[in-house]
Amino acid sequence: MQIELTPKQYRRLLDMAYIGNWVLNSARGADRFTDYDEVESLLFSKAPSLGMNDLSQRWAGHVVPSQAFVNGGIHEAIADYEDSVFFDILAEELARRDMDDAPIDENNYDELNRRIDEYMAEFELHGTDNVQVERDV
Repeated sequence: MQIELTPKQYRRLLDMAYIGNWVLNSARGADRFTDYDEVESLLFSKAPSLGMNDLSQRWAGHVVPSQAFVNGGIHEAIADYEDSVFFDILAEELARRDMDDAPIDENNYDELNRRIDEYMAEFELHGTDNVQVERDV
């Protein structure tokens, strides 16, 4: 198989491969999907031949994304995504809780979305500053 990419497209592919592998493997510890690591390694191994020497390095016998790549802003993109997903999930979970976890159907779907929108508006204005946990002491 052969795929033709411009250097810019290849660079974007490296970003996508890294992000995808991060999503799949970052929380798995030793139980990684090694086949994804292998694909990432293969893609990054081609970087020097395209004049992108600073994007890959050898570590423990494998080609991996370099520290320059890892520290170059890719994790800010991942963090932005994680923040977005966090607030989406939190808003929906709180809205469902407020509705006593009722099954959602055509009768209460609009109510669920209204509540989600209210939580999202709050999070956009204040983040989690107004979230409180009441504890029984």
